[in-house]
Amino acid sequence: MIELVRTNDPVVISFTEALLRDAGIAFLVADQNMSIMEGSLGILPRRVLVEEEALERARQLLQDAGISDEIRK
Repeated sequence: MIELVRTNDPVVISFTEALLRDAGIAFLVADQNMSIMEGSLGILPRRVLVEEEALERARQLLQDAGISDEIRK
């Protein structure tokens, strides 16, 4: 799987999840449980991963939704 988004912003993560889910793109949100180690401060970013075959489609989806600045290069 390839990293699509890395952010500390739970709203961006939630929005990205909804977009990908609605588009039928399989994804994984990594590092969700790291808050236990960091003390729930939101310091450590979460990552949204997609399959390599869906990467360009997912990037276009985020760009169309206006959050292209969140896409990892």
